[in-house]
Amino acid sequence: MDGPQNVVSSDDGCLGDTVIEKYVVESTESASHVQLACSEPYCAFPLNGHELCVWNARSPSDQFLSLRGHRQSITAVTFGNKGNPLLLCSASRDCVIAWNLDECREDALEGTAPRGTVLGTLLGKVLCLRFSPDDRTVAVCARNKILMLDAEGPSVLAELQGHLAPVTALVFCAWQANLVISVSEDRTFKVWDCRMGTSVHTSPVLTAYPLLSVFIDEETKQLVAGCADGQLWIFSLVEAHHYRCVTRVDLRKKRESFSAKKVPSGPCGLSGESQLSSRNEQEKEERIEAVFLVLQLERCDLSHILNPVCECLPSENTKCLWIGSSAGLFLFNLANFELEAVLLYKDFTSLSIKVAGSCAIMNRTINEKAFCLLTSMFGNEIAVLEINLTALLRSRQGSGVGKGLSVLASSCVFPTSPLYFGAAEKKSTKPVGQKQSAARNPVQDRPLVFHSKVRSSGYAAAPHVAMFSPKTNIKNDGKRASKCKNSYKCRDYPLESSLPARLHEQVAVAQAPTAVCHLQYSGDGQRLACGLANHLLLVFDASLTGAPAAFSGHDGPVNAVSWSHGGEWLVSASQDRSLRLWSARGAVRTILLGKDMFSKPIQFAQFYYVDAFILLSSGPEVHLLKYHIGTWKDEIKRYKQKSKFKPVHRLSMMNAAEITSLSAVNDFYSHIVLTAGRNRTLEIFDLNAGCSAAVISEAHSRPVHQICQNKGSSFAAQQPEAYNLFLTTAVGDGIKLWDLRTLRCERCFEGHANRCHLCGVAFSACGRHVACGAEDRYVYLYEMGSSTFSRRLGGHTDTVTQVAFSPSAPQLATATLDGKLQLFVAE
Repeated sequence: MDGPQNVVSSDDGCLGDTVIEKYVVESTESASHVQLACSEPYCAFPLNGHELCVWNARSPSDQFLSLRGHRQSITAVTFGNKGNPLLLCSASRDCVIAWNLDECREDALEGTAPRGTVLGTLLGKVLCLRFSPDDRTVAVCARNKILMLDAEGPSVLAELQGHLAPVTALVFCAWQANLVISVSEDRTFKVWDCRMGTSVHTSPVLTAYPLLSVFIDEETKQLVAGCADGQLWIFSLVEAHHYRCVTRVDLRKKRESFSAKKVPSGPCGLSGESQLSSRNEQEKEERIEAVFLVLQLERCDLSHILNPVCECLPSENTKCLWIGSSAGLFLFNLANFELEAVLLYKDFTSLSIKVAGSCAIMNRTINEKAFCLLTSMFGNEIAVLEINLTALLRSRQGSGVGKGLSVLASSCVFPTSPLYFGAAEKKSTKPVGQKQSAARNPVQDRPLVFHSKVRSSGYAAAPHVAMFSPKTNIKNDGKRASKCKNSYKCRDYPLESSLPARLHEQVAVAQAPTAVCHLQYSGDGQRLACGLANHLLLVFDASLTGAPAAFSGHDGPVNAVSWSHGGEWLVSASQDRSLRLWSARGAVRTILLGKDMFSKPIQFAQFYYVDAFILLSSGPEVHLLKYHIGTWKDEIKRYKQKSKFKPVHRLSMMNAAEITSLSAVNDFYSHIVLTAGRNRTLEIFDLNAGCSAAVISEAHSRPVHQICQNKGSSFAAQQPEAYNLFLTTAVGDGIKLWDLRTLRCERCFEGHANRCHLCGVAFSACGRHVACGAEDRYVYLYEMGSSTFSRRLGGHTDTVTQVAFSPSAPQLATATLDGKLQLFVAE
């Protein structure tokens, strides 16, 4: 064996300390397509065909342990799951042998030949071996069948038959030891009950290429199958999900996306000319590059890596999945289905193996180093690689753009901030002396008609204020509304209640089919506002009973509807390029912006900064408006516009991309505004600084049509960190959960049908559930800890385009393309 070699990267000098080729040896026989084995701190591989070698990563200078007992070439090797004693099993065409490494090491020290226990003979070519979780059984994949052998002697416990082609990989289910899952060249996976010897589930044919590897994640209860064409198939093993397919991942596309996002920085960055030449060379190589064979799937433990050193990976996702392929190693995040790191063999000039035929990866780190065992696809080389995980993850991104961002305002408003005008006005009050003088001055004789104001009585203002307090709430008619208000005010959101899954009410918004463009509950959860495509704005009672209040005035579809913080006002935006402000009582209609103010339609509008401003988007620009609502009555000037508005600030998206969605918090003071553009980017603006704070490129494969923030509710308390989470959705690209602090996608939600229509998403008030519409006439409910849906809600008559959770109760309102509203309540 050769000694360790520092490997130098051919395309990025900063990766020189990432990989070290600890040892490399050339065998007389090729070990390509042989199952290799790694178990901390050992690596096991066949040498010269029939000799089994065990190498210790903790003492690499020591001579490796050599085990002889096979007469024919070894085709599969595996370690046991228990550390004391650590078992090793090897298979060839002539026999299957189990080895106790402690006993073998003692025999070697005494100078005697180590001996193992023969478990079976003449079983044929074995492609895979696997110990059961208790190490009492060894599963042997021989041709099309699976043999369950006793680990202590030559005894066949069960024989599993059903695959139509050789079985390539197998794994035991950790929480159900009697379940075994196998993949085969027949392109299917099977679930077996090894005690009964029967097949529990058989998947359909997944792809046109053989399945080569399989892995079970115990935390998420997901099955991952690797294919010969570089595809990953992920299935849910939750009992109620019935082996549902969660998603399919194309490693080639993920790698291209990863390379596009990677930004060199500092001394490791490349010049523009070298970047261009490197990119051109990469494009030429990709045209002739073979597909990635997914040879090995193994758990990657990153818990020992300090997050301050490696800021690119948050603590929530420290456990990822190693993917060993013929072209390189990948770190794959099972939560967001994205690559965390990429290591391609061809990028390192000193590596002996450029294309791997077999791969095994150690699932535990040694001094923050991971070890990988490779055999050459076309040669006889066998190499052990030491990978510095910290360096590998640090090379992932070049800069920490967006560090320190938070939805919760952590600083005072700057004097130069666009928000300073609103904050100063909220703090300003009348001078104390003027207020006191108004209270002390006696009533003086005044004429009944003075200045331009006409009053029906001759009383001055001072006695009137003393006698009557001003009304600050919305006038309610009837006893029922008062009771409802009091009950909502005193009741908290029931956190332990079940999901809203029972259809309680269904109504039509119009006589003819009319699409619902936007849904939003008021802050108290008692009213539901609907923007319609027929130019109307409707306000329903939360129970969808009774006649809704109708607001007319727009000349185009109502794109957006937003409630004020107190629920007294509604703001709406339309395709007719107008913005209207409405009183929730229906008595006042104020036009803030007319059609001549903007050349493009107003796509979104909302109250912002606790009703201090109105925030809207038109074309590529975000506009911040200061407004004043005049509600007084003047009989002489009753036809004069009493409300006023003033443009405060304007921001444009990068590259002047048209804004497709906008979101900001109004329930509490926040300086952050989130926008999505037609160019598939997300841009975060800090209005306290009055500029762009961060940009996320290629957020989805298609333009984002909705951003949904976790805004919480006054009825349910959440952790402060939870308000930094937000959702984005795009047609054909699922739903992504982002964290504003890291600007990373933390999870993807897959499984709902959304290929052409703009289907909405919503957070529950407790922040634990996500709802989304779909084109198959269902609403899909997701839990925050799972990437696949937990429930589907039926009863809809068309595509579900809008969803909204009630902030005060476990209720869900949905809207369909044909103009039906549905209300789901907890069972």
